[in-house]
Amino acid sequence: MSASSEISQAEPDVQAPPVLGPTHHGLAGAPGLPRARRATSFLTWLGVAPFLIFALLFLFLPTAFLIIGAFQDAQGHFTLANFHQLLEPSVLEAYWISFKVSAASAIGGAAIGSLLAWAAVKGHLPSWIRPTLMTFSGVASNFAGVPLAFAFICTLGRVGLVTVLLKKYFDVNLYSTGFSVLSFTGLTLTYLYFQVPLMVLIVTPALDGLKREWREACECLGGTPSQYWRYVALPVLWPSVLGAALLLFANSFGAVATAYALTGSSLNMVTILLYAQIRGDVLHNQNLGYALALGMIVVTGLSNGGYIWLRARAERGRR
Repeated sequence: MSASSEISQAEPDVQAPPVLGPTHHGLAGAPGLPRARRATSFLTWLGVAPFLIFALLFLFLPTAFLIIGAFQDAQGHFTLANFHQLLEPSVLEAYWISFKVSAASAIGGAAIGSLLAWAAVKGHLPSWIRPTLMTFSGVASNFAGVPLAFAFICTLGRVGLVTVLLKKYFDVNLYSTGFSVLSFTGLTLTYLYFQVPLMVLIVTPALDGLKREWREACECLGGTPSQYWRYVALPVLWPSVLGAALLLFANSFGAVATAYALTGSSLNMVTILLYAQIRGDVLHNQNLGYALALGMIVVTGLSNGGYIWLRARAERGRR
């Protein structure tokens, strides 16, 4: 017998370790696992169900209803006459005034809000300034409608607090200059009350995304602060700032309660015209109101779409 055969007889049989699959770890073979996964999936969908129901009842169904109504007449027949009426001078003027008010409040809110956020984040102010500003912005950005209109009438109205103080202590008659809180300027100032805080909330994370290493690298390379803002900071910030300005535009373009409570029918805005058509005034035309609303949806949809695209671009730039 050869040496190799003796060695093979002496050594015990060595078997390769079994390949452990999912059944050896008790995963696939566990009968309760699929049931647990189904239960988890059910609870997950149950948790998001209120949001889906709310979106369906208050967003998708009303939007579909007004889209259908925009292409119908009073008898329910298909027509394009509602969109032909959108080209009337009064309707175009209403859209134009709404566009001007929204653009003015968006530009002013973006400029003032960006400066406030920059001062709080990068301005080396006391530490209590930023949380105070953010708290106020969170509250003021949601303060609108009839309470906001009443507050501005009490402040800048003909017998408002600021008007009386200017007249008493500085001998300045605010209304003799042509100003009126019920005018285009007054409505724009009113909108700025919630536009500026909203801009602060939106642009603050973008300012936080400016890394300190970028400024230090610019300084090490001999760059000045103006060069840092021109070549580093502003290229990173401009998508966020411009996107936030578009969001402010959409936010003010669709506002109706503040404009109606403040100006009534003295300012021909598309939201007030829409409200007059739907609520049943003398010139009541519900289907024309649906067409007006559809036009507003197109304008605000384009603004929100631009904001989403710019926000995605800003996130890619910060990476």
